[in-house]
Amino acid sequence: MKIKVLLVDDHQLFREGIATLLFSAENIEVIAQAEDGADAIEKVKHYKPDVVLLDIAMPRMNGIEAAKKIKILNPAVKVITLSMHSDKQYVKGVLEAGADGYLLKNCTYRQLTDAVQTVYEGKKYLSQDITEMVINGYLSPSKSEEREYDKLSEREKEIFMLFAHGKSTREIGEKLFISVKTVNTHKQNILAKLKLTSNAELVKYALKNGLISIE
Repeated sequence: MKIKVLLVDDHQLFREGIATLLFSAENIEVIAQAEDGADAIEKVKHYKPDVVLLDIAMPRMNGIEAAKKIKILNPAVKVITLSMHSDKQYVKGVLEAGADGYLLKNCTYRQLTDAVQTVYEGKKYLSQDITEMVINGYLSPSKSEEREYDKLSEREKEIFMLFAHGKSTREIGEKLFISVKTVNTHKQNILAKLKLTSNAELVKYALKNGLISIE
């Protein structure tokens, strides 16, 4: 019996390339493709794959959020992130979401097929670069390296999320019944605590840490 795989990536050419590669694998069958996380959820329900190969940066719903929802929907489905990102925040977010494997897009055909087989057997699979990151302790930071977001006050987290979802300073002030000046003060404190310099960096931070998804 072949391992049923669902490919999820917003780039059709990349999906088709992976599908063509896996076509030659004796024990793997690509049964469906999806273009984003939301589409992947529906395809998981319909096709019931054994393994989902999932990108991170996608429209509508990113890979971290999709991995969480897939695992809730069907914990037996194995999820492998296939990403160009080796940033520790992406890796941490994906693994905390319940993913069973993490591969970089520059992996070899053998690594890809090995990963699919390994997670199908109930084991974890990390590419060599990601394994070294784990061994070096980047995914288990000390207290001094505690995630900066957790240091925000509840009010700061509330304002952070509103900015992350594209709300303006005026809109936030009206929603929370506070002045624009107060919103700006909170914003400056948030940026300082997170070591950020702009709204764009704030949104990027939220995405990388799985705090919001691309809808």
